[in-house]
Amino acid sequence: MASNLAVRHYLQFTDFSADEYAYLLERSAFLKAKFKRYETWHPLHDRTLAMIFEKNSTRTRLSFEAGIHQLGGHAVFLNTKDTQLGRGEPVEDAAQVISRMTDIIMIRTFGQDIIERFAAHSRVPVINGLTNEYHPCQVLADIFTYVEHRDSIKGKTVAWVGDANNMAYTWIQAAEILDFKVHFSAPSTYQLDQKMLSPNAKKHLTIFENPIDACRGADLVTTDVWTSMGYEAENQIRLKAFKGWMVNDDLMTVANSGALFMHCLPAHRGEEVSASVIDGPQSVVWDEAENRLHVQKALMEFLLCGKL
Repeated sequence: MASNLAVRHYLQFTDFSADEYAYLLERSAFLKAKFKRYETWHPLHDRTLAMIFEKNSTRTRLSFEAGIHQLGGHAVFLNTKDTQLGRGEPVEDAAQVISRMTDIIMIRTFGQDIIERFAAHSRVPVINGLTNEYHPCQVLADIFTYVEHRDSIKGKTVAWVGDANNMAYTWIQAAEILDFKVHFSAPSTYQLDQKMLSPNAKKHLTIFENPIDACRGADLVTTDVWTSMGYEAENQIRLKAFKGWMVNDDLMTVANSGALFMHCLPAHRGEEVSASVIDGPQSVVWDEAENRLHVQKALMEFLLCGKL
């Protein structure tokens, strides 16, 4: 099926407007409802998704591969170790070739510059499946999960407890676009890089030394592993530095009574989160994990078909 849509990419959360996110959230709910009713919906019949992995994954691969299949398309898995990309082929050349053979591309890699270079030479939409700097698909799934459980996130407070990683920066971008607040708390040596924050970020971001203060009055408390992929050599140092930043019952107690807990997984119980929290009544991590599937279906449909 030919498309006259201008090619758009999804490389960071700021690539879409608030109105477009409102559509995507509504569409995610529509597609999830069809999934639960076992209703066939194939708007992407005969479309091919190329999935390029430089970083390993469980949820990203499964959600994109199952998602394109449920929309009537097909996925091709490419690990850079097994392709010419892993043997030094320029990113720009790979983008030219892969985008001539497929309809949409998802990349999970290290530096954001890699995916930006790839997208600049791609003839089809490129989606960020994760980079060191940003993880927009995960935060979109998290926001959809919040909306499912608590309605609009506008005006709410999200407490981020832990490393200044790709999730933290993406939450801050989301706060700017969707008009909510982020409370950030991390050890002094793992603070946000101010160069990665827009001038408007300060209106939505408050930094706290103490994680309890960050969680006070929060509507959502969220965290991630203390050692992200690519930083394994720092693991022991990070375990010591973040020791006081575990999301436990003390932190959840000072949040709002209806506060939710999220974690993008995989989680290490007893490190960044206690078992009593992640397995407790405020945790929505399993809904959050499933929702990667539904928001990414909405995203692929939107990029290839526009608003339906």
